[in-house]
Amino acid sequence: YTFGGGTKLIVDSGVVRPTLTVLPPSPEELQQGSATLVCLASGGSPSQWKLSWKVGGSSTTTPTSHSLEVLGSDGRFSWSSTLNLPADQWKKVDSVTCEASLSGQSAVTQTLDPHSCSV
Repeated sequence: YTFGGGTKLIVDSGVVRPTLTVLPPSPEELQQGSATLVCLASGGSPSQWKLSWKVGGSSTTTPTSHSLEVLGSDGRFSWSSTLNLPADQWKKVDSVTCEASLSGQSAVTQTLDPHSCSV
């Protein structure tokens, strides 16, 4: 609920595990030598879930960017993370995984196999 000048009241709905979707890079982007992957997290609560990436099964030190969370009308949150890789690295790895973690909870993961993508 939002009151007056924007004071927001969030009713705690407990822990809800987000649904993750990993979007692969486009063929046009790969032709230009880069690969941007996007992890979309939706329907999670609370907003403190953190997104991270694993490339080839190992945590990556590659710079990532993260969006601010967006509160939906259902009281749950959505947010995203972007991973940028060189196209040649994307083509060599056997998997890329997005992981959502929250203290005290088991992680939620979604893995994308570059070789099964149509890009």
